[in-house]
Amino acid sequence: MDLGNYKFNGEKVFKYKAFDPAAEYLTMDKEVVLSTGELNIKKMELLQDRFYAQGKESILIILQAMDAAGKDGAIKHVMTGLNPQGVEVTNFKKPSSEDLSHDYLWRCIKNLPARGKIGIFNRSYYEDVLIARVHELYKTQNLPDRCKSSGIFEKRYEQIINFEKYLWENGTRVIKFFFCISKDEQKRRFLKRIDDKNKNWKLSDADVQERKYWDDYMKAYELAINSTATQHSPWYVVPSDKKWFARSFVSQVLTEVMEKIDPHYPKVTKEKEKMVQKCKGLLLNEK
Repeated sequence: MDLGNYKFNGEKVFKYKAFDPAAEYLTMDKEVVLSTGELNIKKMELLQDRFYAQGKESILIILQAMDAAGKDGAIKHVMTGLNPQGVEVTNFKKPSSEDLSHDYLWRCIKNLPARGKIGIFNRSYYEDVLIARVHELYKTQNLPDRCKSSGIFEKRYEQIINFEKYLWENGTRVIKFFFCISKDEQKRRFLKRIDDKNKNWKLSDADVQERKYWDDYMKAYELAINSTATQHSPWYVVPSDKKWFARSFVSQVLTEVMEKIDPHYPKVTKEKEKMVQKCKGLLLNEK
């Protein structure tokens, strides 16, 4: 699977209207894609064990999408073989009163992954340049007037770039995914949730109401992606009209990133080797 067409690192511009959420998989063999995804998951399992043991870097995976685009399923499927001790998932919903009493990065900063761990943000600080832009939420937040200028989002893009650069320079790799789904496919999935009583709980009135702002959201995503895509913290726009393709896509990106890190188990010192052999002798001589 060639990821180059879907990777945005500041060298090209993402345009939603020129992007087809269904284009790639129409020309690909589903069974081949699925088998590749399963192989990636097995590779990730081995790589993560070394990554966790080495403890030098951390990985922050950011998942952004419209509702029903498949973020939750991707987390469950792609991370299925990983050691849960080394993976932390944080879901960011509507900010609490405590969240709103701090800067917009605060609630995300306190959930950053430690070295050796993979952190997954299901939504993130990008909500503050997405839904906050579409609905102008900053106007109702308790911010000083000097922070509510017309250029507030341009400033936030710059702040995000600087924040992600800071993370990169301190050992955290940020990988950002936008699950791009068509409006028609979202409608189909919503109707499927309605028809399946066991999935009614996943649908809210707000989910459907937000469809009225679809074009505004796509413009906000375009601006956010094009304004914050960098070499060290790229965006991947995932064709997501078929969940099986999107999941394999994510597994491919993560596998390639971990292979690039090339983690190794820590080298054992001579003192440690002596201790290990001593323990072996004690165990073998037990009565």
